[in-house]
Amino acid sequence: MKTDGHYQLEGDAPELYERYLVPAVTSRWAADLLARAHPRPGETVLDLACGTGVVARQAAKLMGRGSVIGADVNAGMLRVARAVAADMQIAWLEASALNLPFSQDSFDLVLCQLGLQFFPSQGLALVEMHRVLSPAGRIALSVFSRIERTPGANAFVLALDRVLGPHASGMKRGEHLFQHPDQLRTLLQNAGFLSVEVTTVSQEISFPSVLDYVRFQLMATPMARLLADRSDCEPIISEIAMETKCLSTALIRQDGSFSFPQEAFVATGRKSA
Repeated sequence: MKTDGHYQLEGDAPELYERYLVPAVTSRWAADLLARAHPRPGETVLDLACGTGVVARQAAKLMGRGSVIGADVNAGMLRVARAVAADMQIAWLEASALNLPFSQDSFDLVLCQLGLQFFPSQGLALVEMHRVLSPAGRIALSVFSRIERTPGANAFVLALDRVLGPHASGMKRGEHLFQHPDQLRTLLQNAGFLSVEVTTVSQEISFPSVLDYVRFQLMATPMARLLADRSDCEPIISEIAMETKCLSTALIRQDGSFSFPQEAFVATGRKSA
């Protein structure tokens, strides 16, 4: 479902996302992002498009003391975030990145992991991030690079179009909106950020099987809407998995697992020099 230009996860998709995709994918990128952002004890940190909160949780553990707020437009993801981090001092807030409910100079650090590409206006979201940062504040964010640089995802989108018809892969391809690091660098600079650095990073991603990867993509992400009107999804999922497997034979280990490099652009910057 799409609301005000934002994709929503419904039903049990947020729980599946936390259970399967966070350990396999987003926890790896969270560790990388935080290693570059260096959250410090006592700081005030915003994790924007926080999803089920893996970045916020890791930031809070690294800091020890301070204030961490996780904000997301998706109520279902926030529900899971609250449950998973029930024993942690993290505030969770439903909010749009295009109209943050915070005053100017509210945060020392804004984090946004793999979320910018989903915002209806990346430029406006970055202006909002810049506004809520303190004068000495900084930003750290990541976005996936072009889909051909992540071969498992590329095979998956080709399989989607073969099985479900042309343009079925549009949402997944949208995750890989950024084709070159300069696109991200320019957006940050246009929003007023200084000392912008963009690094191309690759992580090795592994799933137990091609079928598991396809099932998680179609049940634990906004792509679940592709199968929303089908009473029996498993035959379609299996067919897409078979096509994905045929298109990515070299990526499959001898033990049957599905492993491939996943590439992203990771950017840091400051509000002032």
